[in-house]
Amino acid sequence: MSPRIGVQTLLNRFLPEYQNQHPLTPPQQKACWHIQQCRTPALGGLQLQCHHCGVEQAQYHSCRDRHCSQCQGAAQHAWCERQSQMLLPVTYFHVVFTLPHQLNGWVELHPKLIYRLLFQSVWATLQAFGQDPKRLNGTLGMTAVLHTWGQNLSRHVHLHCLIPGGALSETGDWNPAKSNYLFPVKALSRYYRGKLVSLLRQVAERGELHRVSRPGEIDATLKALMKTEWVVYSKACLNRPETVVEYLARYSRKTAISDARILGISQNQVELRYKDYSDHHRNKVMALDGIEFIRRFLLHILPKGFMRIRHYGFLANRCRKQKLAQIRETLQNGDEPAATCAETKTSETHTSAVSLPKSQRCQKCRTGILQVVYEISPKRRQYGGS
Repeated sequence: MSPRIGVQTLLNRFLPEYQNQHPLTPPQQKACWHIQQCRTPALGGLQLQCHHCGVEQAQYHSCRDRHCSQCQGAAQHAWCERQSQMLLPVTYFHVVFTLPHQLNGWVELHPKLIYRLLFQSVWATLQAFGQDPKRLNGTLGMTAVLHTWGQNLSRHVHLHCLIPGGALSETGDWNPAKSNYLFPVKALSRYYRGKLVSLLRQVAERGELHRVSRPGEIDATLKALMKTEWVVYSKACLNRPETVVEYLARYSRKTAISDARILGISQNQVELRYKDYSDHHRNKVMALDGIEFIRRFLLHILPKGFMRIRHYGFLANRCRKQKLAQIRETLQNGDEPAATCAETKTSETHTSAVSLPKSQRCQKCRTGILQVVYEISPKRRQYGGS
């Protein structure tokens, strides 16, 4: 069986040549270094032995970097479980706000600022619609996850939002959504456009877009953006909101591409599987130059300390427990069913948790349990980034 080809393999092969031509930012350097060391002797690990057949194997530590394609499966699963337990017995809405591609150059220059303004403008838009007395007249709840990529690894910045279909009023009442699309998409799009352009003008006036240095570019770009329609997508999750939680969980950790989509290396090219949404969602294969693959992958390394997942409204961390209990009590006293999606999900999890994790079973005899014999010391190489 040929060894699996993943992001780590491609970085080991193509990153040195890429670095000869292009400098890396400190976050990019750090992420690449972590991914290259992941599950290798460099990080140390545990020597395991099967109590049944006696076979030994090494299990090396993972790097736990949020951009690594091999890491944080357990953390991703735990996040999914936590979110599922917070689901309310109401219709949920999956709303996506896309950043216009005309701003991709600004994202390159000021990623942390543009991403922050994207979150800020999206929540301001939804909050304004939710508090409108003619609509829901209350506070919404929102969980938002930032995606920066498309299937072909190009920069495609958008925010996935999972929103319970209703709002909590100031008097503690639950006002349910009145439609199967939450709010009119065109109205959302235009309000979002105006809000983000306004915020961009404000930061430009304060000199925070100083890397956009061409004379007149900021004003011309913002004027052009106001003349175009921005993309907002909204759909009700009528059957299982857990499916959207599971979808978001796949991108709550890791970045851009999974190892399973990397099919192979041919000379200096990488073959990738991708889904072409413009062609009826068909699965296709594309070939990228190895250097181009590295360039596209590095586009999606987040700034240091930037939070990709954020919660707003009655789902904000500081008030979520209290507000959810209040909403559930209100729904139970009304016409909504008392059982929650979280209860069903929890019971399923409890049932599946009885079986032993595959990582602890011996892969040779399939019956024995791997036990720790001794700890393998790391063979650390000094990291040169900051």
